Amino acid sequence: MKKLKGTLLCMGATAALMLTACGGSQTEAQLTLSGLNPAQFDTIIKGEEVKLYTLKNQSGMEVCITNYGGRVVSLVVPDRDGTPTDVVLGFDNIHQYADTLNSPTDYGSSVGRYANRINDGKFSLDSVYDAPVYQLRQNDTGNGARHCLHGGGNTGWMNQVYKAEQPDEQTLKLTIVAPDGENGFPGTVTAVTTYKVTADNILDITWEATTDKETIINQTNHNYYNLSGDFTQPGYDMVLFVNADNFTPSDASYMTTGEIRPVDGTPMDFRTPHALGDSIKSDYDQIKNAHGYDHNFCLNTAGNDKEVCATLYSPKTGIFMEMFTNEPGVQVYSGNFQGVGNEVNIHHKNGLVYPQHVSVCLESQKYPDSPNKWMMNPMEWASPVLKPGETYFSHAAYKFSTL
Repeated sequence: MKKLKGTLLCMGATAALMLTACGGSQTEAQLTLSGLNPAQFDTIIKGEEVKLYTLKNQSGMEVCITNYGGRVVSLVVPDRDGTPTDVVLGFDNIHQYADTLNSPTDYGSSVGRYANRINDGKFSLDSVYDAPVYQLRQNDTGNGARHCLHGGGNTGWMNQVYKAEQPDEQTLKLTIVAPDGENGFPGTVTAVTTYKVTADNILDITWEATTDKETIINQTNHNYYNLSGDFTQPGYDMVLFVNADNFTPSDASYMTTGEIRPVDGTPMDFRTPHALGDSIKSDYDQIKNAHGYDHNFCLNTAGNDKEVCATLYSPKTGIFMEMFTNEPGVQVYSGNFQGVGNEVNIHHKNGLVYPQHVSVCLESQKYPDSPNKWMMNPMEWASPVLKPGETYFSHAAYKFSTL
């Protein structure tokens, strides 16, 4: 992919030609720094207004977000030469995001109400005999499983319209009210996701929520990062660091087994930074089964969101990303199903078809299936329970610089 600067010139020329052909106007569409046309995001979904919101600072960072699913559509930061570079995957119009039948996707979304998988889509809030069991939407059916993934997938929060408020150029506040019984989850939940771009090139995200009935919640951001800005090639040269001595292995259906396993001596060890391509095709059972990385790492940071929990680096652009969170885990997902299966012919931003392993997700979270496993092992699995009168709070921050 050419540098974003060249792409923008081409896109701007194309936009001008299109406008001239349609109405004779010589006025170009007002594109964002990432090359998006905000008009392509103006629509009504489920009776609610959807728009594209732009956050930016004076240091060359721009983040474009749609209130449909609270999705980050683009994230531009300067590379080592100062060239603006878009480093997250996605689409360039709202219609593809909203097409949950032909191009279902979690690109850039604010996932809720429960990120990652819940075994068989079932959980109970009490360990006593005959306690009520909640049956959730079972949208993850690979390898014979029937799990609930990301709050129900295309009927979860990633495909709902948030109420948006933009108090200033650096901040976007998104609010959703989810009804009791939505996808089987108990409680009416009011949740607020706040995106903020800071002066020192940090994308800061906070999630807060309250409920009128005991429930579970576990939110995350689902950006797919490729720090080279070249979305035509696998991201094998990206260098990953994860501050974790242990991870939670999964079975053939990608469900955590309940074991906490040391990374030492395995290809899951990123305590010393190394390129993803060094191990992503390993014969290690966990990687082979997942076709790459799709695993929760048990962070050493113990909820300290001032300490780096993970980093990602592109030697091509020099862009370096540091991650911080108050959550106990981070899911590392290496785009294992991009460019395969249903995604073979899907065209994304700039008309690109993404190859397998083109990106990496770093998702802050409670461990997968915590609603079932925390009661059995509360010392190692954090509780995801939210009760009336309490406020759920989760924080993740991604800091960008160059090396």
